[in-house]
Amino acid sequence: MAAAAAAVAGAGRGGGGGGGGGGGGADPRQERSRARSWAGVERSEGRRMEPGEELEEEDSPGGREDGFTAEHLAAEAMAADMDPWLVFDARTTPATELDAWLAKYPPSQVTRYGDPGSPNSEPVGWIAAYGQGYTPNSGDVQGLQAAWEALQTSGRPITPATLRQLAITHHVLSGKWLMHLAPGFKLDHAWAGIARAVVEGRLQVAKVSPRAREGGRQVICVYTDDFTDRLGVLEADSAIRAAGIKCLLTYKPDVYTYLGIYRANRWHLCPTLYESRFQLGGSARGSRVLDRANNVELT
Repeated sequence: MAAAAAAVAGAGRGGGGGGGGGGGGADPRQERSRARSWAGVERSEGRRMEPGEELEEEDSPGGREDGFTAEHLAAEAMAADMDPWLVFDARTTPATELDAWLAKYPPSQVTRYGDPGSPNSEPVGWIAAYGQGYTPNSGDVQGLQAAWEALQTSGRPITPATLRQLAITHHVLSGKWLMHLAPGFKLDHAWAGIARAVVEGRLQVAKVSPRAREGGRQVICVYTDDFTDRLGVLEADSAIRAAGIKCLLTYKPDVYTYLGIYRANRWHLCPTLYESRFQLGGSARGSRVLDRANNVELT
């Protein structure tokens, strides 16, 4: 149990991979590495949403996003990644210990900055689960960022196709399904289902934000190895739905995260490729997935 429940320092490392089966994918602890690029969205974009309002970004361990710039969000996220993580690593810890670990660290009770009355007295950046086949692989993030700087000064158009090609060239292909839930039973239940799917091999790696002082929604991120592999992305969505998740999901390639491109960015780019809505009955897969760029339903 000690290995599973240990706080893992995530300073300055980045990562993405995960997905339904298979190896590879970047380490989520590395996802925001290299200073400015791993932005603070995942933490600061945790404002309360109205029913039906779209969530385009990854939340973070809580907090408000209203009025915050992408640069501010980036700084918030980087600070969170540098704090210790709580990790259940199925590669080194028996699966039989998962239930006890989940009961000890429910994300609605783990606080971002620590509290003597919570399960953690010290700050926690993220809570994560690693599957047995998980192998970090974040690609050439430094090369990606250098090419991004050159692109911005070149005067050439910055489009989704441009970013896709940058990601392919530098092998930064991971991405994640994002889901946002208010603190409480539903969040803890959803995280338990996702963590079990990871440990059982149906998903590869996932993380959830701890609770912030300000309240607001918390985010669960489930990773896939390759955002250009549409089938793999859809398989991960199916595995998430099979775990009992019914809320709205959005899918974001890590290239956008590494480059600090979030909602309301100056290039007017939508950083999420797909959205998935739970569908009762009708579809055997349990969801309808929309390609947002082309406004085409995939399932």
